[in-house]
Amino acid sequence: MKINAELVLDLRHKKSWSQDELAIAAGLNLRTIQRIEREGSASLQSKKALASALDIDVFDLEFKEVIKMKQYEFKTLEIESNEGFLTGLKKQKLPDLAAIFNEQGQAGWQIIQVLTPDLAQGLWTSKSGNMVALLQRELIK
Repeated sequence: MKINAELVLDLRHKKSWSQDELAIAAGLNLRTIQRIEREGSASLQSKKALASALDIDVFDLEFKEVIKMKQYEFKTLEIESNEGFLTGLKKQKLPDLAAIFNEQGQAGWQIIQVLTPDLAQGLWTSKSGNMVALLQRELIK
C-alpha cells in the first residue's frame, strides 16, 4: 500500500535517526526502510511499526495525492511579412516559421495556435498579411 514516504523521511530526520536506527526502532529490516523511503510503499504491518516508532497515528502515514494545477503564462508573437502571405490568390514566400518557433521553444514557449487575422476577416487581398502566434509556457514555482 502507498504511504507518505516524505513524512517518514522528515520525521526520521527530525529525530536525527539514520535509516538503520529507524529500522531498529520499528523492528523492521534496513532494506524495508530504504524501500519505503524510496518507493513509498509498505505493508500494513510495516506501516503500523513505523507509526509506533515515529510516535504518530497510523492514519498520518496515509498517502495523500496532491493534485497541483498547472499555471501558464501566455504571449502573442506577430510574424511579419513585407509583401503579405497572400496577395490576391498568389502565395508569397513565407518567413522561416521553423526557425522562429524553434527560437521560442528554446525559451520554453509552446505554440498553441497560429492565426492570420486578415484572412479570418475575409481580407484576401491584404498587404500586411501578418500572422499572430499564440504561445504558452508553464510557470514554475
